[in-house]
Amino acid sequence: MATRWGICSAGKISHDFLVALRTLAPEDHEVVAVAARELQHAEEFARKHKIPVAYGSYEELAKDPNVDVVYVGTVHPHHLTSGKLFMKAKKSVLIEKPLAMNLREVQELLSAARDNNVFLMEAVWTRFFPVSLEVKRRLSQGEVGEVQMVRADLGAPLTHIPRMVEKELGGGALLDLGVYSLQFVLMVFNGERPESIQATGHCIDTGDCFQCLPPSIYVFCPGVDGTVVLVLRFSGNRLAVCTCSITMVMACDAVVNGTKGSMMVPEHMWCPTTLKVNKKEMQFPLPEVSMPLNFINSTGLRYEAEEVRRCLQEGLKESPGMPWSHSSLIAEIIDEARRQLGVTYDQDHIQ
Repeated sequence: MATRWGICSAGKISHDFLVALRTLAPEDHEVVAVAARELQHAEEFARKHKIPVAYGSYEELAKDPNVDVVYVGTVHPHHLTSGKLFMKAKKSVLIEKPLAMNLREVQELLSAARDNNVFLMEAVWTRFFPVSLEVKRRLSQGEVGEVQMVRADLGAPLTHIPRMVEKELGGGALLDLGVYSLQFVLMVFNGERPESIQATGHCIDTGDCFQCLPPSIYVFCPGVDGTVVLVLRFSGNRLAVCTCSITMVMACDAVVNGTKGSMMVPEHMWCPTTLKVNKKEMQFPLPEVSMPLNFINSTGLRYEAEEVRRCLQEGLKESPGMPWSHSSLIAEIIDEARRQLGVTYDQDHIQ
């Protein structure tokens, strides 16, 4: 029986997710409904992707009895409310990264999944690419010896995109790009908590952001983080360096250094198709697509969809490949990095 998908939000990433699903067997994956905040947008999306039902609200999608799992492709600040809405309706949920705006919100989502006994996964698609699986396999076999250093960089000039720089949309390098660098490190170190976190970087001033404390005394409130460098120290003097930026071109690669060798994802570390192990290169090509994509290598979204189906068939509530503990730790590290940088969102002040 096919896994029946509902799509929450008719944006660019949802389009790519649908295109990726079409590369999988139709008897395994079926898209039965889409919802957007405006019915017209949902109907246009449904016509484009041949989806039988379109809704003008997320509440209607939550009530659809034909939906098994919902893909949430909304902007970051809406992940919490959308995720809880669907889980309370007993729907399993795949939520785009970051899972939520901060650790408190992540914990709320995990509690909702437990309370409603449904599957929940942060859509860190990178974890399920063949390259990532090969990295894990070779690490488990000790091919590079004892890992001592991991580096993961991701950046591009993205300040022209409103959702990347506007606070109310969850802008900033850490939430959008830093998740990818951090998840790579945690994948290599098996979800181990770092002993120390050091963050430095710079912020982008977004709008007139001032607070009055008290009358006539103004304190500048930083905007969102533009470039961040994180240094994480793990047990046994193992180190990781993560860099993310929305202001500059970066190599977007990742390297694992060990006592016997090294592994490198030489480009597109968030959606990799190439792996170098001790300078020997391997290719893992993606399947062809039937429609143009908005983002590079988005066909790879198929791998996380397959993981969701596998977990649902096995009755799992979380994915071993992207467990809740990793999502929580990523949020915790980002919260600490933002604290050191002085970056806050409205969601940080809600008790």
